[in-house]
Amino acid sequence: MRLSYHPDTDSLYIEFQPTPSVHTVEIVDGFNADFDASGGIVGLDIDHASRHVDVDALEVRAPSLLQRVVS
Repeated sequence: MRLSYHPDTDSLYIEFQPTPSVHTVEIVDGFNADFDASGGIVGLDIDHASRHVDVDALEVRAPSLLQRVVS
């Protein structure tokens, strides 16, 4: 899993697998899911991320969360 925050657009992308997406579905306003050719979820794009996530803490929290998932 990889997190990418883009402050210029205030969007957060959560990548679950590094495969190309071929289809995007808007789940709710501002939340889009990307799918690969076989229908598997590739990632989730969150518009206006700072309204939903503490983006200032992402760099601090994400490595420790990922470390627990990987270990």
